Amino acid sequence: MKICLVTAFPPSGRQLNEYAFHIARELQRNPLVELTILGDELGNYQFATDKDGKPLTATAELPGFNVVRCWKFNHLGTPIRLLNTVRRIQPDVVWFNLVFSTFATQEHPLAAFAGLCVPALTRTLGCYTHVTLHHIIEHVDFAGAGVKQERLFRLGSDMATRTLLKANSVSVLLSGYHRTLTEKYSAQNVLLGTHGIFAHCPTPPDFSRRGNPDHRIIAIGHWGTYKRLETLMGAFPLVLKKVPTAKLIIGGANHHTKPGYWESIREAQKSNTRIEFRGYIPEDEIPELFGTASIVAMPYNSATGSSGPAHQACEYGVPLVSADIPDFIDMAFDEEMAISFYRTGNAEELAERIVEILQSPERQRQMAEQNFSAAVRMTMPAVVRNYLRWFELAKHKRAFGRFREPSLRKWRGFKVGSLLGSWRHPLSEWSQYPMRPATKDAGADGEGSRDGHESEAGAEQAISWKRPSSADGNGHHQPNPKTANLRQR
Repeated sequence: MKICLVTAFPPSGRQLNEYAFHIARELQRNPLVELTILGDELGNYQFATDKDGKPLTATAELPGFNVVRCWKFNHLGTPIRLLNTVRRIQPDVVWFNLVFSTFATQEHPLAAFAGLCVPALTRTLGCYTHVTLHHIIEHVDFAGAGVKQERLFRLGSDMATRTLLKANSVSVLLSGYHRTLTEKYSAQNVLLGTHGIFAHCPTPPDFSRRGNPDHRIIAIGHWGTYKRLETLMGAFPLVLKKVPTAKLIIGGANHHTKPGYWESIREAQKSNTRIEFRGYIPEDEIPELFGTASIVAMPYNSATGSSGPAHQACEYGVPLVSADIPDFIDMAFDEEMAISFYRTGNAEELAERIVEILQSPERQRQMAEQNFSAAVRMTMPAVVRNYLRWFELAKHKRAFGRFREPSLRKWRGFKVGSLLGSWRHPLSEWSQYPMRPATKDAGADGEGSRDGHESEAGAEQAISWKRPSSADGNGHHQPNPKTANLRQR
């Protein structure tokens, strides 16, 4: 099977390049797949800097991959260049690995929209076209992402979404996204997949490397828009008062629209010797970073899809602390992750959640084991194998002249990996995906206190967990019926 993978690809520093690398590496291992990567042109990335704040410069291509650099970021000519390359290669499948800003920033809306039209145009060439869409605009907080002229962008994004759905098939990685596309757009070709972990076969965590001597708290991402560090900076001094051996490590690049962001945070925190800023983390340093971490923190203000750092934490068996963002609540529920949630923007509660875990070795181990258990059910070989099965099925249907778009009823609830039979399993006894203890004051509807204090029963029994609630107009937190009924679909 000839596959063209359209994506940002290392050594490019743009979004999804790491995810694309792991997808491509797994495809390369299959002797029946002939892979060509249609990547972005390389350049200097002012937003991606090393630990000294110096911009990274793309170097030579990674060995072992057939990469054709045939499109340019922020360029209106991207569709023509991509289509000409696809026409020349004549693949069986063109697979797009996308977010809405893959091809251009908000300052170049026409180039961004033109790039998102390519999957529909590729289909007209007779190629089977699939899109892995990592976020959808309906779930993006435009204010948090720094988008201006929100009404205009939502209109354009609605048009772009409808255009992307003209591909033969689209997969999304969160159940909420699947609901939105099927309900709002009446889409019949949307599959519910999973992000997966990057390892071929993950190694169980070595607990002797943690808290020895420091309890490392790591936060990694593309910083500056919806991923921000102010809440974590406010929480960490409170953590140090109770856990003096705590150490905070910040990794990752700036978001491409916010160059210089994490460097400004480093400058403001230069007097705190317990905070280390590492900049962009090379792939070969990831195992050491996560393998020695006690907690992975996700101090975000909003989200634009399933979290890569959360899945890396699962891969290495590390407990997670996260803002109670609806997308992350869905992710934890769907994939049975152990995540301790705090109210978004609340530094005191973030500090409490971190301290609770660091002061309880038993809880650290339980959360780590649950996350590692989730990881072994969604390895990258399993993820890619199920994509290939879907592509092969579509190919045979077309060959026999019976190809049609997948039925919504037939594929409702489809999970990448469901073909493995044992992909899903019942919640473990200590399934604490919401990581919110139900207090002894909880009512019949299951709602408990959100003041951060646990009842004695909640502290002693680790199985009494409930999904975080959402705030109403008066600032009170009510159960969220839309997310609470995921299991009832």
